[in-house]
Amino acid sequence: MKREDFVFTIGFEGNTAVVDARSRKRYRSLGTMELVEKGLYRQAFCSALYAADAQEMEQLLAYMRRHTTFDASSEIALKRLFGVFEVPEGITRTLAV
Repeated sequence: MKREDFVFTIGFEGNTAVVDARSRKRYRSLGTMELVEKGLYRQAFCSALYAADAQEMEQLLAYMRRHTTFDASSEIALKRLFGVFEVPEGITRTLAV
């Protein structure tokens, strides 16, 4: 699954990821911190999760602690908040809506 598809996925149906095409087109080139600065918190979290970079995740957590009232105490707290736990395996198609 490509990064921009994972970041802008709004749901799944079997082995198909349902992707917000409009947001993907508009914000696909932004990095994690650029997404969070635009207020796209879930997408920024998905971006950091996809990157699997501890430093990037820590930057996101620090930003969210400073600028939001969300429980941004750990990566696990954000996983629970956004309902995204990992990059899914076995996704073979994307459906842009």
